[in-house]
Amino acid sequence: MAQSGSRSELVSIPALLERNAAVMADRPAYREKEFGIWQSWSWGQTADEVEALALGLVNLGVNEGDFIAIIGRNRPYLYWAMVAAQMVGAVPVPLYQDAVAEEMAYVLGHCGARFVIAGDQEQVDKVIEVQDRLHQFEHLIYLDPRGLRKYDHTTLHDYAHVQAQGRAARDELTAELARRRGKLGFDDTCVMLYTSGTTGKPKGVVLSNRNVIESARFSSEFDRLGAGEDILSYLPMAWVGDFVFSLGQAYWNGYCVNCPESEDTMMSDLREIGPTYFFAPPRVFEGQLTSVMIRMEDAGPFKRRMFERALAHARKVGMAVLDGRPVGLVDRLKYALGQVLVYGPLKNTLGFTRIRVGYTAGEAIGPEIFEFYRSLGINLKQLYGQTEATVFITAQPDGEVRSDTVGVPCPEVEIRIDDSGEVHYRSPGVFVEYYKNPESTAGTKDAEGWVATGDAGFIEPETGHLRIIDRAKDVGKMADGGLFAPKYVENKLKFYPNILEAVVFGNGRSECVAFINIDLAAVGNWAERNNIGYASYQELAGHPEVLKAIRAHVEEVNRSVARDAMLSGCQVHRFVVLHKELDADDGELTRTRKVRRRIIEEKFADIIGALYDGSDKISTRTEVTYEDGRKGAISATLEICDAAVVPVAQRMAAE
Repeated sequence: MAQSGSRSELVSIPALLERNAAVMADRPAYREKEFGIWQSWSWGQTADEVEALALGLVNLGVNEGDFIAIIGRNRPYLYWAMVAAQMVGAVPVPLYQDAVAEEMAYVLGHCGARFVIAGDQEQVDKVIEVQDRLHQFEHLIYLDPRGLRKYDHTTLHDYAHVQAQGRAARDELTAELARRRGKLGFDDTCVMLYTSGTTGKPKGVVLSNRNVIESARFSSEFDRLGAGEDILSYLPMAWVGDFVFSLGQAYWNGYCVNCPESEDTMMSDLREIGPTYFFAPPRVFEGQLTSVMIRMEDAGPFKRRMFERALAHARKVGMAVLDGRPVGLVDRLKYALGQVLVYGPLKNTLGFTRIRVGYTAGEAIGPEIFEFYRSLGINLKQLYGQTEATVFITAQPDGEVRSDTVGVPCPEVEIRIDDSGEVHYRSPGVFVEYYKNPESTAGTKDAEGWVATGDAGFIEPETGHLRIIDRAKDVGKMADGGLFAPKYVENKLKFYPNILEAVVFGNGRSECVAFINIDLAAVGNWAERNNIGYASYQELAGHPEVLKAIRAHVEEVNRSVARDAMLSGCQVHRFVVLHKELDADDGELTRTRKVRRRIIEEKFADIIGALYDGSDKISTRTEVTYEDGRKGAISATLEICDAAVVPVAQRMAAE
């Protein structure tokens, strides 16, 4: 279905919507679970909803070139808002719904949004809190009216009312809307997405219709996607991955976008939908694996033994079966039995029974986690991309999937490695510019369209696959000249269900040290089973038995790291289990949960100092942000733990 219609006419998302409404009017386009019931809209109904909102926006005074900010959880109405904004010649700017008011103020002020479309009262309140600083802001449209009845509605408008006014003015405004829609071209702006801001203020990445549609087309052909796919849209709408999967590819292929009822019901909604095409960052797969392991710890002895034996066999032959490689008859029969008794029910519990193509990206996934899912028969692959690339730089073709690479260049993508080892690419998806930031644009994209990724890597000459070592700015040297690649060690640590986050330090030093965050769900379950009481995260994180378990994990990772000649110097000598979880609200993580390494180094400099000066304890005080936005501080005395390492001489002798 993606190939129907003239490509010369399909130069915008509204044009794709018009084609889908004509060619597959009755096929499902969106589903949303509300009050426990799935609601559904066809492509024909979607076109009507989008057009009504677009007419309402014109009626409200939206001009061509205006910026319209969109804030809220994944809902069909907010996806429609993005397409309606494009239809009237405006630029949609989705924001992270969990951003605090100050973060929103920066983005809204930077893009000069005249209009904001907000999902609910929480988002409305954040905009109202900072609106005095937003000189170009004029109107706020809300989707959910609950709690907003007594607000001043001078500049506050009900989404449904805006649509109703658009329908009422249809005869008057249809010609103007048709004029604007007809003007849209391949090189007009499709969306502006803000980077996560790991090293400074977020930058507005301008993506054209060409960027989005060509990326959607080539990636869909690569994985043979079609109108029959079902996806679950639950990742932040402000993130480029969600925009491309839930809007670009959805409109190119005409497949169905399913929106969960809430973050809390996401896993049960995932099981009900059973997507055929699924994307999740590593943290989602890590969390699901942790949940599985917790359940197995609570299971009876017989069930636990059956699970462990079946899993061991899956690790032995599962990936070969998935890739169609030769497997002995006995092993194949044992795997088939495991499929009936263990793997099948487990995939059904996870919601992965129907997955034909699954991807993970955003940051490196631990090889053990990656291989766990593939051994179950789930076609999980890795891709490598960026906002500036409209996602796709490399991806793994079926039959060439490995945990240590991110695949081959996507269709129409060129890759080169510069003398410093940094990865550069050029493709149809390369962004137009950073909005109002020509210096950063010139520093990232050269005159020939090559973009510097900021990542260090190399291309395997025998396979053509790209291997990413780490962020170029994070890769360094140990004092003895050995390679320092913290992400490699951090991903190994996060394989363990007890460990939620890890940050490794050691650039320019003789030894590596680490911060650890425990996973409260996994460790809390262990504490409950062992009748260990605790009153807070801080108390549980400092429990002697927890520290003992974490030490065992660190030492096991050290033994694994020691086997890699290039990275053996990255073994962790000392570590501390932090007294608080690293949090985006405290500036320690981005909204996509990437570690802000430099900020953490500055904020916890006293703890890092203690890790290196031989102290066995460190008393510290840390500022935190509570859920309601208030600031506070927590104090703690942390135990600094030593971990056994494999001496280099011993490792070389063993080899």
